[in-house]
Amino acid sequence: MNEREPSSVDILIASDRVPANARPELLTEEAIWELLDNVKDPEVPAISVVELGIIRRVDWDGKHLTIDVTPTYSGCPATELIEELVVEAMRAAGIRDPQINRVLTPAWTTDWITEEGREKLRAFGIAPPKGNASKMSLLGVDEVIACPLCGSEHTERISEFGSTACKALYRCLDCREPFDYFKCI
Repeated sequence: MNEREPSSVDILIASDRVPANARPELLTEEAIWELLDNVKDPEVPAISVVELGIIRRVDWDGKHLTIDVTPTYSGCPATELIEELVVEAMRAAGIRDPQINRVLTPAWTTDWITEEGREKLRAFGIAPPKGNASKMSLLGVDEVIACPLCGSEHTERISEFGSTACKALYRCLDCREPFDYFKCI
């Protein structure tokens, strides 16, 4: 078995941050969802993994916790880190061995981003996905993407890829600011 150097996440997870009086068996499933809503996406820290729609299921019986996570796409470089952050949050709440299941089907879609998540993306300066991914055409029709900074629809795509593969780079022709657009998947 290959030994690896512990990461900062490993060290955080291993640290004893659970209060001595923690009673994880008293947590409700709703409380677990609230804890998960505090776990931020490391690539887009404006939104939580719940708002992003990648937490698909929580199964908690007071002793055993299983969380289903669907990555935004199968090659997403943040997938393992997100899973580690979820485990860390659960351990910090006193849950000893949370199990994370990576679920690839059905594939994640931008339709799963919550309305609150979309508003937080816009406030963070990222244009949220426009439209409904399940009804999108693959014919390459350019969408009109509104600038998240000034609201202008007078924008242009600079690059198919932005700061991450799931975003495209745009520029507003009115306020002249560049911005990312979270592509509709």
